Amino acid sequence: MDMLLNSIRDVGSGAMALALTNAISDENAVKEFLQTEDYLCAVTEVGGNTSQETFQEKTTKAVIGAALNNKIVGKEAYQIHAILHATMEAKQGILVNVSTSANIAIKIAIVRKDRWVAVAMFGESAVHHLTNHVRAGLGIMHI
Repeated sequence: MDMLLNSIRDVGSGAMALALTNAISDENAVKEFLQTEDYLCAVTEVGGNTSQETFQEKTTKAVIGAALNNKIVGKEAYQIHAILHATMEAKQGILVNVSTSANIAIKIAIVRKDRWVAVAMFGESAVHHLTNHVRAGLGIMHI
């Protein structure tokens, strides 16, 4: 865990470290570290099928909801705009070369410090449970 925490040097690496956690104890340790370094953070999860447009919508709504509920951003248009762009960037990494009918499950971490916000996504996609692919995406935007 120390190696992971020592690798956090900005919002991008902080968000990715948080998204990579599996155990709730690890997630809490990364959150605590981020908070001691004056980062704001939140975690959410999304799953679904990529053939449905609702997966894209669910992901965007989950990120905005988590960011607002955890006071990472306010309801001002420019702050929501920054979160939206970081989310779109992260989704590009997650969805590149995904089959049109794949099931996908991702953990999403949102981290902000000062005027920068990052959205990191990490998870798996598969058309069949024997064909799992690990996926990651990261988006960073200035607020």
